[in-house]
Amino acid sequence: MTSHDLVVVGGGPAGAAVALGALQARPGMSVALLDRADFPRDKTCGDGIAPEVFDLLTDAGVPGVADGWAPVDRLSMRRGERVVERTMVRSTWVIPRAVFDERLHQAAVRAGAQPHTHRVSQVTVGADDVRVDDRFSAPLAVGADGAHSVVRRAIGLPPGPTAFALRGYAPTTDRRVGTQAMVFGTSRQPSYAWSFDRGDGLANVGYGEVQAPGAPRLSRPQLLAQIEQLLPGSTADGTQWKGAHLPLSGWGARVASGRVALTGDAAGMVNPMTGEGIYYAVLTGLLAGRAAAAALDTGDLHLFGRDYTRRVRTELGPHLRHSALAARLCRSGRLLDAGVRAAQSDQRVFDDLVDLGLANGRITPVVLRRLARHLLGTATQRTEHIG
Repeated sequence: MTSHDLVVVGGGPAGAAVALGALQARPGMSVALLDRADFPRDKTCGDGIAPEVFDLLTDAGVPGVADGWAPVDRLSMRRGERVVERTMVRSTWVIPRAVFDERLHQAAVRAGAQPHTHRVSQVTVGADDVRVDDRFSAPLAVGADGAHSVVRRAIGLPPGPTAFALRGYAPTTDRRVGTQAMVFGTSRQPSYAWSFDRGDGLANVGYGEVQAPGAPRLSRPQLLAQIEQLLPGSTADGTQWKGAHLPLSGWGARVASGRVALTGDAAGMVNPMTGEGIYYAVLTGLLAGRAAAAALDTGDLHLFGRDYTRRVRTELGPHLRHSALAARLCRSGRLLDAGVRAAQSDQRVFDDLVDLGLANGRITPVVLRRLARHLLGTATQRTEHIG
C-alpha cells in the first residue's frame, strides 16, 4: 500500500488534466496517476479537438500540445441534399489520440504526477481514505476511467444514456482535404458519419448513433455500411476500425460523492449532439484537480465533492442544458434540415452551432430566430403545395 494526497484512476486527457490542475494549484502534491495501459496507446475517438481545449491547456501551463499537426479551417454539414460548408472562426485540430493523450500524460508526469501501469478492479471508500485495490490510498480520489468506470460503480452512480461509434483511419479523399465533414443520417436519428482530415494524408472516418434502450447494437459490417451510405468511398483502404460506447451528458451532472469525483467519460461527459468529449474531459479534469488542491489546503476534505460539483455547474451547467435540448431537437428530421439551412444562410448561426457542438456554447437567440424562420418557411411551402 502506498499513500498519496490524491489518486487518479485513468491517465487519459481527463486524468492527466486532474493531475495538471492539482499540481499547478498545489505544487509538491503526491498524485498517483493510474492507467491500465502504457502510453502511447490508441483510443477510439473522432480525434477532433476544439481550440478551446488548447486555451485550457495553455492556462494550465501546457502549451504546444498541437505542435506538428495542421489546423483544420473548414467544416461541412450535410443531411440529404442540404449541405453547408464554411470556414470556422477558429481552427480545430485532428490529432490521433495515441499522440494527444501521450503528450498530456507526459506533461502531467513532468509536473510531478507519479505514473503507474495498473488495471483497477476495486475502489473502496472508507471513513478516512479511498483505497484502490489495496495498493494505493489517498484521502481524495478522482475517476477518469472512461465509459465503464470502476470508480463510478464504486460510489453507486448508475450509467446514463449512451451512443455507440465505430472509427477507422483511411486515406483522405480529394474533396475532403482540409475539412471536417459530417453527414447526418436520414433514417436513424440521431446519427451521423464523419470524415475528419488529419492533415497527413489520412482521415479519421467513422459513424455513431444514440443507442435506444433495449435496441440491438449494429454489427461492424452494418456500421461500415452506414458510413459508406452517407460518405461514399470514405472507408476505402481503411484500417484500425474500433468501436466504443459514448456516455452522453444530460440536463445536469452528478459528478461527485463526498471525497470521490468523476471526470470526462466517467462522469458521462460527452456532448449528446456531436459525441465530442475532449473539451469536457480537460475542463472537468482541471476543475477536479483544483478542487482537490483547495480541499487539501483547507483541510476540509469532505467538501471536495461539493466544491467540485459547484465548479462544474458554474462552468458547464447552462451549456449542458442547451446541448441536451439540442440533442432532443436533432431527433426531428425537419429541425435538422432547418438547422443546416439556417447555418447555410447565416455565418453567425454556423458559428454558434459549432460552439455548441464542440465547446461550451449555447442555443443563442439568433439560432432560435433562424430556425423558426426556416421551419415556418417550410410549413408555408407545404401549405401552398397542398393548396
